[in-house]
Amino acid sequence: MKFRPGNTYLLYILCLVLALPQFAAGQDKQSQYDEARSFLDRKEYQKAALLYKDLYAADPANNDVYQEYLLTLLALKDFKTAEAAAKKQLQRNPGNPLYIIAMGNVYREDKKEKKAEELFAQALTYINGDDVLTQQMAGAFSSSGNEAWAVRTYERAIQITQNPALYSAPLARLYNRAGDVEKAIGITIEGQKNMPQMRGDETIESALLEIIGSDPEKQRKAQSAIIKLVNEQPENYLYTYLLTWIFSVQNNWDKALIQVQALERRNTDKGRLLMDFAANAAQKQQYEVAGKAYGTVIAYGNTHPRYRQAREGQLAMGLMQVEENPMVKKEEITALAKTYADFFAEYPDAYSTVTANDYALLEARYNGQVEKGIAILNQSIGQKAGNKQFIGNAKLQLGDYYIIAGQVWEAALLYAQVDKAFREDALGEEARFRNAKLSYYQHDFEQAQGQLSVLKASTSELIANDALFLSVLITENVPPDSNLVPLQRFAYADLLLFQNKDAAAEALLDSVATAFPKNPLADDILLLKAKIAAKHKDFAKAIGYLKEIVERYGKDVLADDALFRIAEINRNVLKNKEEARRFYEQLIIDYPGSSFIQQARKELKALSPGT
Repeated sequence: MKFRPGNTYLLYILCLVLALPQFAAGQDKQSQYDEARSFLDRKEYQKAALLYKDLYAADPANNDVYQEYLLTLLALKDFKTAEAAAKKQLQRNPGNPLYIIAMGNVYREDKKEKKAEELFAQALTYINGDDVLTQQMAGAFSSSGNEAWAVRTYERAIQITQNPALYSAPLARLYNRAGDVEKAIGITIEGQKNMPQMRGDETIESALLEIIGSDPEKQRKAQSAIIKLVNEQPENYLYTYLLTWIFSVQNNWDKALIQVQALERRNTDKGRLLMDFAANAAQKQQYEVAGKAYGTVIAYGNTHPRYRQAREGQLAMGLMQVEENPMVKKEEITALAKTYADFFAEYPDAYSTVTANDYALLEARYNGQVEKGIAILNQSIGQKAGNKQFIGNAKLQLGDYYIIAGQVWEAALLYAQVDKAFREDALGEEARFRNAKLSYYQHDFEQAQGQLSVLKASTSELIANDALFLSVLITENVPPDSNLVPLQRFAYADLLLFQNKDAAAEALLDSVATAFPKNPLADDILLLKAKIAAKHKDFAKAIGYLKEIVERYGKDVLADDALFRIAEINRNVLKNKEEARRFYEQLIIDYPGSSFIQQARKELKALSPGT
């Protein structure tokens, strides 16, 4: 038949008609497969087997159909048919260990243990270092309940690759499920010990926590295993670090210190273990035991190479305690300032280190000696040993103290210097934000908005968010009648809070709420009062202010912020996971466009059962 161009349509119809039976057959097969899977899921094995039998006969190369057919037959204990199907697949795929494992599973279910073991052992001979094959084989063993053989699979792969780190995590989980905690801990440490990591990297700690959790018996076993490793290799930094870590998990810091001191006596590098332990303890707010560790090193005498470092550690820890305790006594601050002064008299070159920044912070913000803080930083900036980054940070800090001292032009000049010196750096963006904040403190809201409009596109997410928050605050509270008094008072209260004049700040906020009861700053005032309450560790009061924002101003811009803060206080401070979860969920449901959504989802996932 000869087709002309005009017959193209007829040709298309003919092809379509010829294809319809094949299409329909394909649809029928898919429908049959879906139905078979549905029966399998509902454990209606007899019905599933009838459908899978036809599907398997029509397409024995379809591995999904084969695996599910075999599973159905084993559930029905039809071992004869299962063995025939498994042999057929093995003949079709000679040398494929996955089909050897499947054949072995049939024998194991049929109580033919010897045949099963022979096939499983045969499968292991195919391990050649190929990671994909190793994972597939281990998965095939695990999914069929042969976890001991999954362990052998990983062990064989490690033997061939000589790389314990490659399979340490899944192997540790298998050991742990089998109740062999010591082996689980051992393979975890073995797998991680040659990995490049610094102290504080939580990779190995997280892996160990996954094994021991909060189980006291498992924690005890972990402690025994780590002590054994330390005794075998006392110079191994990782083992000694993990020993202090496991004691911290058990919250037994005094015992940890005794253990570290015992190790210290055998360690040729005197002071290293104690210094590491002290820093870790201080970070976890275990100040008393950290102080004892630092004190032990200081007692070695001022000729010891770590003497000065221990002194600096003690000073930093003292400042941390001051910062975390809003009720700290004046005499405690004065005593710490005297300790700092003595240190700098002994080590004048320390003005070019971060210890000088801490000293200035203590004097200016906590000891009421702003001019002294300014003098310390000026001396630091003048040190030739100070690098550019150090000087930039010192100038930003100095600018802050000039604001506290009322010397705003000096502050603006310093911020501008840092902006110019670090134009393409995050430090420059920080300087520009502080200049915008300075304009806001001075009630030059138009100037502040101009600076903030650029910073909202900052490469630093933190600066961008802070700039957006301040910009919205100004925009929302510059009324049509040009009555800027409420916003001016609020900005001044914000400045007072920055100056650590918390009582004066709160009194001024109350005066704004009283004098201007219907002003749009009401939710902002509650948020700032919540910050003050949280700073003074009155978390119930802080949550009360935040809940008031949600209840009374739920449609305003701060409601999602308030919900997020409530959730964070419950999660991080009160350790109330259920309440934290509830407020994260409320934030996600009620404010899907919130900038806090991503972080809320992340925290909610971390709080989910089993994580």
